[in-house]
Amino acid sequence: MAKGLFDLILDSIFDDEWKGKYGEKLTERELKLVQLFGRKGKVLRNVYLPKDNGETSELDVIFITQKGIFVFESKNYSGWIFGDEKSKNWTSMLPNRQKNQFYNPIMQNRTHLRWMKQFVGDDIPLFSIIVFSERCELKKVTVYSEDIKVIKRDRTYAAVRDIWDKSPDAVSGDKIDELYTKLKELTNVDATIKAAHVENIQKKYKKYDDVAKVGAKNTEVQADEGGDLICPKCGNKLVLRLAKKGDNAGNKFYGCSSFPKCRYIQKIQ
Repeated sequence: MAKGLFDLILDSIFDDEWKGKYGEKLTERELKLVQLFGRKGKVLRNVYLPKDNGETSELDVIFITQKGIFVFESKNYSGWIFGDEKSKNWTSMLPNRQKNQFYNPIMQNRTHLRWMKQFVGDDIPLFSIIVFSERCELKKVTVYSEDIKVIKRDRTYAAVRDIWDKSPDAVSGDKIDELYTKLKELTNVDATIKAAHVENIQKKYKKYDDVAKVGAKNTEVQADEGGDLICPKCGNKLVLRLAKKGDNAGNKFYGCSSFPKCRYIQKIQ
C-alpha cells in the first residue's frame, strides 16, 4: 500500500516549503487552544536568530510565556516514525515499507535552543517540543529529558500543560512583552536574509556530493543540522583527511573523528 489519498494530494499540489509553512500555521492554531484554557503567552513564527558566523537559525514557532519560551520544531513526515533522543538519525517508514532517514529533530531543535539562549540570556528557561503531523504515527520514539516533548500536533495542549504544571514561574509580564518585541523584529527579515538562510542550508547538505559514489554503504552517511557528515558506524563526526602513505597516498578521504577507536573511512572519488 502506498501513501494515503490526502498525502498524495498534498504531494501533487504543494511543495515541501508550502507544507512546512502550513504545518507551522496549524501549530500556531493549536497554541490558541492552549491560551484559551488559561496558559497565556505570545506566539511568533519563523524567527531568524543570528549566529556567530553571520548566518541565521530559523525557528518554526515559539511561545513566550511566564514559564519560559517553548520552541517548536514542526515536522510533516508520513508513515511510522522511529527515533531515539540520543540517535543521530531517525526513520520514517511508509506503508509500502519504503524507509527514509532524517536528522534527529531533537538535536536540530537543540541547536535552535542554543542560539536562542545566546540571544535572550541564560535566565530564560527554554523548552523543546517536536511536533509531527497527525498523518504519521510515532511508532517507537524514546525521549529521556523532561523538558523535551515529541508529539503529534493534536497533543500540543497536553504537552504544554505537562511542562507548564511542572515548571515554576520564571518570566514576568513585562519581560514577556520585552522578549516578544525583541524577537518579533527577527521575523520581519527581508527576502535577502531568507534567501541567504536557504542557500546556507543547501550548501551544508551538499557535502553529500563530496562523498563519492562508492557503493551502497555511502547512502548511510548523513549530515547533521550544522552540515557535518556523521559516521554511520559510531555516530561521531567525519573529518576530511589526507592519506600520507600506501597506494592511496595524496588522496583525500573522510575518516571518523574517534579514530583509532572507530576506523571507519569514506573514500572520495
